[in-house]
Amino acid sequence: MKQMVSVALLVGALFFSGLGEAAAKVEEAHPLSAADRKDLSRIQDYMNRITTLQSTFLQASSNGGYAEGTLYLSRPGKMRIEYDPPAQFLIVADGTWLIYHDKELEQMTHLPLGSTPAAIIVDEKMSLFGDDPKVTRIERGPGVIAVTLVSNDDEGSITLVFGDRPLVLKKWIVIDAQGVRTSVSLLSSQIGVALDDKLFKVKLLQQKTDP
Repeated sequence: MKQMVSVALLVGALFFSGLGEAAAKVEEAHPLSAADRKDLSRIQDYMNRITTLQSTFLQASSNGGYAEGTLYLSRPGKMRIEYDPPAQFLIVADGTWLIYHDKELEQMTHLPLGSTPAAIIVDEKMSLFGDDPKVTRIERGPGVIAVTLVSNDDEGSITLVFGDRPLVLKKWIVIDAQGVRTSVSLLSSQIGVALDDKLFKVKLLQQKTDP
């Protein structure tokens, strides 16, 4: 049950459109220091060198939900989040749409990829010095840098967490309008791997008709 709840929360986060007022206030931008700009430049260069990535992941939510699976990323525009059983969900970005497939209910939902926080991860080039998305916060810890971004359209808040020296993407965190925090931690990431384009295609469900 926990796993299924957690999966649903991540789906909601990736499909999320519109931060609540309280969440938006928390994410007001702070002025960038020289050190911030230096770190953002390093992170931007690192992210823009990634063309493909494959990783197992652990997903956790602030209400105790938990799930595991495999992530496939092919930039620009493509991503597959495949959950391990007993979860019956699949999320695919095919370059145009973010597709949520509920296998148990045999239902699919399509949203424009650019209208979701997932676009920040799959865009061909990430810009951390523009206004959309805007960097609102940079946090540092021992060997860790975290960068929080929001969209001008209030489409969601996403925090990218990196291990430092060497720089490597470790996690991302999405916070929804209700303040639910859903994190995806990447394990054993492989960058630059060959990925079959079929991973980013979803077979359309046949329309059921009454006999």
